[in-house]
Amino acid sequence: MRDATQTRSDIGLAATGGIVSDGANAALGPRMQNPVARRRRRGVMLAGGDGIRLQPLTRLICGDDRPKQFCPLPDACTLPGHTVRRAERSIPAAQLLFALTHTHREFYIHDPDGAGSQRIVQPANKSTAPPILFSALSIEGMDDSLIAVLPGDHFYCDEDRFTAALESAFEIAAKRPSKVVLIGARPDRPEVEYGWIALGAAVGHESGELYRVTGFQEKPTLDPARTLPGDRSAWNTFVMVGHVRPFLEMAAQAIPAVLERVRGAELWAGSETYIGESVYNELHSSDFSKQVLSPEAMRLLVLRVRDPWVARFRTPRPRPGCSGGKRLKAPLVDEGIEEGNGCSACI
Repeated sequence: MRDATQTRSDIGLAATGGIVSDGANAALGPRMQNPVARRRRRGVMLAGGDGIRLQPLTRLICGDDRPKQFCPLPDACTLPGHTVRRAERSIPAAQLLFALTHTHREFYIHDPDGAGSQRIVQPANKSTAPPILFSALSIEGMDDSLIAVLPGDHFYCDEDRFTAALESAFEIAAKRPSKVVLIGARPDRPEVEYGWIALGAAVGHESGELYRVTGFQEKPTLDPARTLPGDRSAWNTFVMVGHVRPFLEMAAQAIPAVLERVRGAELWAGSETYIGESVYNELHSSDFSKQVLSPEAMRLLVLRVRDPWVARFRTPRPRPGCSGGKRLKAPLVDEGIEEGNGCSACI
């Protein structure tokens, strides 16, 4: 990973590796370029997952069993690399933390995006709650920053729109310090590989659709997905923004034993930190969405973006009636191909 002093400009990079123009950057509004607001922001990128669901595909591309997030895209940049570049458009590069897993070291050690001093290295993958809490506790000891939790295995078709949504989420969270703001995408199909958020009452906001949360449904099967109302639901991107305190307060209510166990670890203090095995040996896997967000839904708000712009790697699935005989796409990013417009498993 590169040194934090080698910071990209706030212009950022698009998913294709091309530079976003100054004009496009200006269209995102003055908030992104407010230096005072930026100094109060920190980011936590989650890239410690095992990523084995697409192992046959990543093995085909890379010739090894690396997690999917470390499989390079056609522009040679990995998904965590793109996550860092997007984050730097809204958060100072030196104020990003990277949650990784030690067993993946051979894959992340040479990644040019992000500074080694900002790594938080887990001895094992215990799902999303422990690294989020470790990062939040580390930040709590420094200041009352707003933090953004950013999955490191997502791809966004429209990076400008994502940045605009993240800026709005920071703005909303700054004004509502007791809430955590989730970014959601308005669904346009009965998707079974995304988590869904059930929306409650609307909360007026000039930057988009802001709602209370009534519940979550994680990756439903097709029939339940078809019954989820598009106007009262959102796809969960798992991008979250809020002050440190509500993150820790939710965990204290939902998973107090996990929080206290993580609190006893030696926290990150400005240099690469390896979490002790003795801390993780006593932890069960804890999913932040299922075990914290779901029971603490009253503390959440969802900012829903009107058009779908999030995409994920998925297992190639031939369309009904596809004659086959074509080469498998690799790597494959879901682009919402509709019936009749081609087969997502073929080139």
